[in-house]
Amino acid sequence: MEFQNYDLAFLTAFIIFVIVFLSTRKHNLSRQGILFLYRTQFGIKFIDKFAEKYKKILRPLQYVVILSGFCLMFGGIYFFIQSTYLYLKLPIASVIRAPPIAPLIPYFPKIFGLESFFPPLYFTYFLIALAIVGITHEFSHGIFARLHKLKIKSTGFAFLGPILGAFVEPDEKQLEKTKKLPHMSILAAGTFANLLMTILFGAIIILFFKFSFMPAGVNFNSYAVTPIDLGEAKIIWNSSYEKFAKLEFNGKNYFVDSSSLENSIKNKLPLIYAYDDSPAFKSNLKGPIMEIDGEKIQSKEDLQRILLAHKPNDKIRIKTAVTNPGTEVVNEIKTYDIELGEREGKAFLGVGFIDGQSRGFIGKVYTLTLAKVKKPGIFYSSSIGEFGWFIYYLLWWIVVINFLVALFNMLPLGILDGGKFFYLTVLGITKKEKIASRAYSFATWFMLALLVILMLKWAFSFF
Repeated sequence: MEFQNYDLAFLTAFIIFVIVFLSTRKHNLSRQGILFLYRTQFGIKFIDKFAEKYKKILRPLQYVVILSGFCLMFGGIYFFIQSTYLYLKLPIASVIRAPPIAPLIPYFPKIFGLESFFPPLYFTYFLIALAIVGITHEFSHGIFARLHKLKIKSTGFAFLGPILGAFVEPDEKQLEKTKKLPHMSILAAGTFANLLMTILFGAIIILFFKFSFMPAGVNFNSYAVTPIDLGEAKIIWNSSYEKFAKLEFNGKNYFVDSSSLENSIKNKLPLIYAYDDSPAFKSNLKGPIMEIDGEKIQSKEDLQRILLAHKPNDKIRIKTAVTNPGTEVVNEIKTYDIELGEREGKAFLGVGFIDGQSRGFIGKVYTLTLAKVKKPGIFYSSSIGEFGWFIYYLLWWIVVINFLVALFNMLPLGILDGGKFFYLTVLGITKKEKIASRAYSFATWFMLALLVILMLKWAFSFF
């Protein structure tokens, strides 16, 4: 919370600086829609020298750039359609209250109630990540434009309130006359740079985490649950636990969130997963388990070994960490005195672990990279204190924003690089501008229609 106060002060100071900066340099400022563009000649000499010095590498590299453009376009379309399908399959009552297409703005996890899904996006993180994304993206466009002898008219910054972006402005008339392959390499160059930044900072975050963090506990994300036949269970709505209904089934007591139970009954679902009447549930055990009776817990195996060394009805003292919302920064240590239960003749605590890893391509990349270092289910502490988490979350957002920009910007939408890239692809295959224009128009409206459908379902979830 202390850093958030500094961050908000920095945000305020930055807004004041932008207002003063733009108001005193109106001769370089122009308005384009809701954006203010500040044009300069900054970096043009660097772009010229870089394109000339490395042209022998850049010329063959342009084919890799174009290939990456196709991969990102197909990947973006696949993930967008898959996400739409999964979102539409959810019952309305289960739809997250945040909009399905949330704007990537500072503090959006807090604004939309997504702190359990994302770490905090401070303005400081946002500004640094956006600078890396924007400058590498736009300068890469400029470098490949100069490689093909296009004039760079200006560079500069785009302002939308406190949100800052960069741009490189080639001569549009020359660009339109450029042959298809060079034109496509210029269009895809920006997202190729973002992809390189994703890989670079992905490697940095893995190395940083490996040398700066250590296991300090175990994260459980559920209590022990049992599938209950609703047709045979006795329901007691007003239980002794707030927001939970009590179920009596086969001589045992179980508990379930009242709203989930109402939804299951409304949709005539035969089964529901209910929490066991376990010691963990009854004591409202929360937070990563760091110690049991003074013995440190660094893995699930440690937790299992210590619990198996006890007998049912043994009393244990558990220490857990209370972390700041959306982070793994420890705010305080909490102590629980718990009497263990019994299951199959063994000591029973009643914590559960639900696999929340992403599936598909992203899940595989995560499993092969960061998950090898930051193991799922393990709670870590930083050897350099809160500063370690500050750097980790900054690197995390740099990686995520670069990857999202690379995917999103290659979608076949008219306002994005992917729109014109798609048009040139169809034109190159068919050799007919009419077909290419129709395909371009169809792709744009198709993607926009999916977006409208998503937003409509989200809107209906409030009724």
